[in-house]
Amino acid sequence: MTHKQSTPLILAGVMLSMILASLDQTIVATAMPKIVEEFQGLSHISWVFTSYMLATAVTVPIYGKLSDVFGRRNLVLLAIIIFLVGSALAGASQNMTQLIFCRALQGVGSGAIMVNSFSVIGDLFPPAQRGKVQGLFGAVFGITSVAGPLLGGWLTDSFSWRWIFYVNIPVGMAALAVIFAGAPPKISNPHEAKNHSIDYLGAILLTATLVPLLLALVWGGSQYPWGSPEIVTLLVVALIALFAFIWREIRAKDPIVSPSLFKNRVFTVSIIATFLASLGMFGSILFIPVFAQGVAGFSATNSGLILMPMMISIVVGSMFAGQVMSRTGNYKILAIAGMVIATVGMLLFSQISETTSQFSLVLRMITMGIGLGFTMPVFTVAVQNAFAHKHLGEVTAGIQLFRTVGATVGGAVLGGVMNVQLAARLSNIQSDPFIVMAKQANPNIPVNIDSNTIQTFLSNTGQAQIRAGFEQAPAAIRDALTNAFNNFLEILRTAYSDSIDRVFIIGAILMAVAVIATIFLPQIALRKSHHPMPEELGVERSIDGTV
Repeated sequence: MTHKQSTPLILAGVMLSMILASLDQTIVATAMPKIVEEFQGLSHISWVFTSYMLATAVTVPIYGKLSDVFGRRNLVLLAIIIFLVGSALAGASQNMTQLIFCRALQGVGSGAIMVNSFSVIGDLFPPAQRGKVQGLFGAVFGITSVAGPLLGGWLTDSFSWRWIFYVNIPVGMAALAVIFAGAPPKISNPHEAKNHSIDYLGAILLTATLVPLLLALVWGGSQYPWGSPEIVTLLVVALIALFAFIWREIRAKDPIVSPSLFKNRVFTVSIIATFLASLGMFGSILFIPVFAQGVAGFSATNSGLILMPMMISIVVGSMFAGQVMSRTGNYKILAIAGMVIATVGMLLFSQISETTSQFSLVLRMITMGIGLGFTMPVFTVAVQNAFAHKHLGEVTAGIQLFRTVGATVGGAVLGGVMNVQLAARLSNIQSDPFIVMAKQANPNIPVNIDSNTIQTFLSNTGQAQIRAGFEQAPAAIRDALTNAFNNFLEILRTAYSDSIDRVFIIGAILMAVAVIATIFLPQIALRKSHHPMPEELGVERSIDGTV
């Protein structure tokens, strides 16, 4: 089978593997309320996402360097196996700690899948043709994002939340078979391994920077005060590790993240913009189902359906942007337009409340989806086009790293904001008339309200159990107890809704900064081959993109 003949099969295998990684970024969202209710772990909700994204972020640059040296195929096969092991263990988790650990293991596999998926496109197609293919991959990402929340909700309601992880196994086995059969041992033309080394010390220092930083962001203001010794220590450790990481990368023979990448304005602007866009997207996916189930009272399946318009809009926007970019070669206007539309969508999300209709939510998600879809294929193609092909894996991993870190920091920061806001609004909840009456009427009714138990009160199942407990109360106060409980639920819903509004206000501000950054994105003509353009013959682009 020739390289040209095997291209469709290679793309099919890579798409299947990408389905695995992207599906698990969203399939968990609609199942989280059930998981939180079972494990009593709302305060740790963001870490179910953060552990996955953090492991992906740390491993992406290492995989990017390895793929340039050794090729993509074997790394993808190994990554899928790791991912499937993590999925099986996640489905068998017995507490929140085990689930978070297993999600991290999935993330280790996801890192290689994501960076190699986009690098393979760069191997097979020149920059001028990549827009259409990147748009197609963006559509795959969007379709799995549509299927993720819906499938997650359906599996949770019909079977168990554990099946959101077990469902990965047949898809992963199919991906393994297709890639093994269709991809040559070395999809790319890697450089001689003897001339390259992997900067493992740099990887350790990068991990030492990200882990304490994210812990501080998640715990600050909720489990510990911002000025507490625990938070200050974590931030200091992260800062020291960051300086050590920069020092190491300047001196390393083959750095994990080459400092020279940042000399290229296309790269610098793109990572800032994708960082903030990822923050906004994952903030939406994480908290909209929480709003739908906790405030609006939807089932897990219906909350998944709520997300569908946004994901369909991402598919449409991504494919449209890819076609326009390939036809015109202009990516800057698409990047600016996408960021502006996504910012408007985030502002609209900040106005939702317990009275917001389903139709109004749909309009907000269509707006956000179109904006995010426009940006998906643009920045990857722009960055790949700005560097020599021999650095394809490294620069693709670079932008993927900051995209992943953006989503990770977004989940951590917005989760922390949610916890702090909710705690502040419920600080006096123990004096609520329902709490007082319930304790007097029946000591067995669960009335301890905190960020971990509020989900029980807001879920339909939890409310049914509590109302059933009213039957044991004296007949004379049952009606009063019921009315007090209804008022109590309104207080909880309002607190939940207001807390989510604050999350989106912060997201809108950050997206506005991304718009400003994107204005400074240089427009460079897209190459029509892997080789230098005619005016560059004899002068290959350097690592920083200059000629």
